[in-house]
Amino acid sequence: MFNSRKGDAPDGAAPRGDGAGRSSWIARLKSGLSKTGSNLAAVFVRSRVDEALYEDLEAVLLGADAGVSATTYLMEALRERARRDRIEDGAELKAALASLMTELLAPLEAELALDRATPLVIMLAGVNGAGKTTSIGKLARYLQSRGKTVLLAAGDTFRAAAREQLIIWGERNGVQVISQQGADPGAVVYDAVNAGRARGVGVVIADTAGRLPTQANLMAELAKIRRVIGKAMDGAPHEVILVLDGNNGQNALAQVKAFDDAVALTGLIVTKLDGTAKGGVLAAIARARPLPVYFIGVGEGLEDLQPFKAADFVAALLD
Repeated sequence: MFNSRKGDAPDGAAPRGDGAGRSSWIARLKSGLSKTGSNLAAVFVRSRVDEALYEDLEAVLLGADAGVSATTYLMEALRERARRDRIEDGAELKAALASLMTELLAPLEAELALDRATPLVIMLAGVNGAGKTTSIGKLARYLQSRGKTVLLAAGDTFRAAAREQLIIWGERNGVQVISQQGADPGAVVYDAVNAGRARGVGVVIADTAGRLPTQANLMAELAKIRRVIGKAMDGAPHEVILVLDGNNGQNALAQVKAFDDAVALTGLIVTKLDGTAKGGVLAAIARARPLPVYFIGVGEGLEDLQPFKAADFVAALLD
């Protein structure tokens, strides 16, 4: 069934490249990461660099779920830089940490290549409650702001009201949603991709039901949906993106590994970073499974999903 409210991009969907928009986003990001940031800032209150400071910093990084590998890497690199540059002041050490963290996270930066296929087919996956369907609504708004027409596929036929939730997001964004009550998820997504091709839509976004990595049958179903999309369009899906709840910390890293093994992920969206004390998980991902982080989210608004920029993220943590 088509649920259609075809029209122009909604008001307020203009690109947020202006200075005011960027400043607003940075402020929201800093506020969202304040729990992790305040713990880090407390370490550098003391002016003298000594072993106690290093020990406290290591504990905070581990507590922020940066993981053993990333924490060890950052601490060793920071000690080396402090020796090399003869850093004895806490503020200077903080600046050195910011530089090292930015270097660590920079490889996660990547921009969605929107023009390499028509339609560009994006398949989203994730565990229950990660914010997947909400992220689709925000992603649709972002894509519209880049001049793309969007079609949504309600491939979550398992969760009660998932279809209705996606339709509401479609109405808010003025985009079409293809859904079939009680249908096989692969069939819904297959029809959506074919509809997108026939209509010349810029991007098709396929929702899927939330599932745990330990549910082998459901992970196999996800792999099947991926194959069905490929039958509808050669080379599709062009993106297979995992939506992660930023509050899950090290468990998020386990999810990345499991979903990547099952469906060959191409990137990540990290949601719900507002209010978490586990913002260090991106450092853990950078060390263990450095997949592109296309977007991060720090709020419930339609424009509270923005491209990940390492320098902005680190500045929000440490400024």
